[in-house]
Amino acid sequence: MTRRTIALAVSTLLLAACTKEAPEAGETTTLDVTQQGQAAVQDDVSNPDVVKVAVGSKDHTTLVAALKAADLVNSLANAGPFTVFAPTDAAFAKLPKGTLDDLLKPENKTKLAGILQHHVAVPVIDVETLTDGQELAVADGGKVKFTRRGEDRYVGEAKILATVRASNGVVYVVDGVLVP
Repeated sequence: MTRRTIALAVSTLLLAACTKEAPEAGETTTLDVTQQGQAAVQDDVSNPDVVKVAVGSKDHTTLVAALKAADLVNSLANAGPFTVFAPTDAAFAKLPKGTLDDLLKPENKTKLAGILQHHVAVPVIDVETLTDGQELAVADGGKVKFTRRGEDRYVGEAKILATVRASNGVVYVVDGVLVP
């Protein structure tokens, strides 16, 4: 009798789960990545992750928009550890006219994702320990080169302006976009 009761309960639950209406043919559903996955976790106590560091910065609105357009928000909100070279809005403004608008188009999502992945390395790298001319592998499969000019540190041609520690890595604020 108990097996029959359990089987009936499971069948009822499965039937109830299947009664949710599916979208009609041709109807689309939307997924707001800011409300899904690891990026949606609300935590006002811990240090912010690398995405929340960018979201909380008035100088990184373009980077945040690009991360959303490339569907990389949840990837970078995960455990990491990540080293992120975060171009400022002013860095994006240095790109040739129309380049950013073109990259943000849905049909260029893959190209945009590749450029953004050129700004990410695993694991956390302390640039103070890198030697002049040393190269670092980045997420797009390429490499970036570190240089020192006096007391300043550069990744590619972008100057490292600031360092922000995050719960899942480190964010280096840079004054240029690293183009693969």
